[in-house]
Amino acid sequence: MNELYISTLGNDNWSGRKPEPNPDKTDGPLATIAGARDAIRKLKQSARLSGPVTVWLREGHYYQTEPVVFTPEDSAPVTYAAYPGEQPIVDGGVRITGWREETVGGIVMWVADVPGGTEGNHYFRQLFASGERRMRTRLPKQGFYWMKDVPGTEIHHEGMTSDLFAGTDTFVCAEGDIDASWRNMNDVDIVAVHYWIEERMPVQSFNASTGEVKSSRKSMFVLKDDVAKRYAKYYVENVFEALTEPGQWYLDRTAGKVYYIPLPGEAMEETELVACSAHQLLKLAGKPEEEKYVEYVSFKGLTFAHTDWVQPKGGGERFELPGIDFAAAPQAAFHIPGVIHMRGARYCSIEDCRIERIGWYGIELSEGCTSNRIVGNTIADLGAGGIKLDGSDASGSVLLRTGSNRITDNHIHAGGRIFHSACGILSVHSPDNIISHNHIHDLYYTGISCGWVWGYGENVSKNNKIEKNHIHDIGHGLLSDMGGIYTLGIQPGTVIRGNLIHDIEKCNYGGWAIYPDEGSSHLIIENNICFKTSSQVFHQHYGRENIVRNNIFAFGREGQSSLSRVEAHRSFTFEKNIIVSDGQPMFVAGYSGHFDKKGFYSDLNLFWDISDHELVFGNQHFDEQANFSLNAPRSMADMQQLGYDLHSIHADPLLADPAEGDFTLKEDSPAFALGFQPIDLSDVGPRSAADRE
Repeated sequence: MNELYISTLGNDNWSGRKPEPNPDKTDGPLATIAGARDAIRKLKQSARLSGPVTVWLREGHYYQTEPVVFTPEDSAPVTYAAYPGEQPIVDGGVRITGWREETVGGIVMWVADVPGGTEGNHYFRQLFASGERRMRTRLPKQGFYWMKDVPGTEIHHEGMTSDLFAGTDTFVCAEGDIDASWRNMNDVDIVAVHYWIEERMPVQSFNASTGEVKSSRKSMFVLKDDVAKRYAKYYVENVFEALTEPGQWYLDRTAGKVYYIPLPGEAMEETELVACSAHQLLKLAGKPEEEKYVEYVSFKGLTFAHTDWVQPKGGGERFELPGIDFAAAPQAAFHIPGVIHMRGARYCSIEDCRIERIGWYGIELSEGCTSNRIVGNTIADLGAGGIKLDGSDASGSVLLRTGSNRITDNHIHAGGRIFHSACGILSVHSPDNIISHNHIHDLYYTGISCGWVWGYGENVSKNNKIEKNHIHDIGHGLLSDMGGIYTLGIQPGTVIRGNLIHDIEKCNYGGWAIYPDEGSSHLIIENNICFKTSSQVFHQHYGRENIVRNNIFAFGREGQSSLSRVEAHRSFTFEKNIIVSDGQPMFVAGYSGHFDKKGFYSDLNLFWDISDHELVFGNQHFDEQANFSLNAPRSMADMQQLGYDLHSIHADPLLADPAEGDFTLKEDSPAFALGFQPIDLSDVGPRSAADRE
């Protein structure tokens, strides 16, 4: 096997054949990944390379301000790997030094000069202290402000109405929420959170006499609080005058200074403060439209850290509707790129790496990426989400299709810190993927999202396997309309199987565990255990011919299962499931989902209410403050008269300890007589390297 070495003690003019410099410092390891890439290019050109190559990275930080780019000429069986027992870090950060203490507004804080700051050459948006994220200032300190008025928007237009896309760049704030005397007003961001997105709207101007705030960016959605009868809530970010709390910081780019208030116990001489400089660290840049690919390039055991964020202005071209700019803030923060970006990559892998303290998505497999492995990585402390797949849609070029990738055994957490609507794993227009054994938690929106065609249009997202993932603590009450697993569009062959999903917390509406949204069809949803959601556990908006079987759904705060829209076909078949409630409804019909319309088939299920209440079914209703209630309640006997659950039973399923999340069935459970099969989740979530496929 050919071997090369990279070291912080190296030199890109050396051979790279030695792990350490020789005594004369005339030869030794290379200094950078780019240097190793170029050395391999030369070896290939001279025909002196045969067989796979391993490039070993030694311990230390490898600083980059721009991504290392691999092109089709770099295709070869080559692995860039951590040297055994060592931890190399590909680092997009810059250490800030020269700190001094100053008292500002009566508060003792640390201050440092930023080289090139006054010229705008080093404006950064992320700062980390000894490896921990520190946040820019925020007002209010807790909770949110509420918009007083949005010119042109009538507050009586409630809910999901036809004015959803009536975005604007102007609103009126309540008195005192925004101050015209704030320093660097154009560096202040308004962050409105509503529906299922955040709207980052930089302040362009503020009229103190009228309270009118104008942004340089138009919102995507109407500035309302989704289904509630009020205007949108928001917070204000990056205000110098709000710099009052330990752990906060502010960059004054007009003065070229950065300010930081230390946490108790932090000492200036012991605290490493890192600003982020690079936005991306690695790019595999094939040309799939020309059938030229980056192939067989792998990365193993490396850490990628410290990247900054900006909000992209472009993108979203596949989501255009007349008069609507989806690039403003599309669903799932789709417009946000990956720190590691792959386009036209085949048979490549990122395995057992760490991607952390970043500003965008962790890894993106963009157009023309097939047969790649993203396996065993830890992706954490993210401005956006973990992993994103996005190829061409049904109307796009076949050469730009992305699919047949393996996304398994990754630990994705602490996401959405900047772009709250990002997903743990987002699969857009991508078929034949295996998305399994991932552990996803601590996000503000959906865990796994798959599909991306609203309604019944042609969809390339087919035959995806979403299995054995552990998804929990999603939402945190910030956004609405989310799921542990979320799907869109017709997806024959897609299976959602053997997942453990719990603790999904909405804002106003829609905190579901499994959520087939608009047009989701031909899905198999089986052997999942889902519990503790703020809405129903299983919810289908509309779709056709899905099969929902052999699942355990429990403890949805607003019911256990629901169908929003009834159409002139069978939306789903619901059978051999165990449904457990604690005084909440079993089935809930949505805004057009009356049970007598027969929108779904249900039978051979076991229903149990641990509070010993009579089973209840009914229609959901939200009041003006988005509070849930049940209209037209029905009993189990009423449902059976309508033809539902004629062979289902109401009985204790004999679960081990459902209140503590143990849904193991005892041997004499009555569920077995209905054909229910035990669900084995002993291998849910990431596996050891030896147990991976």
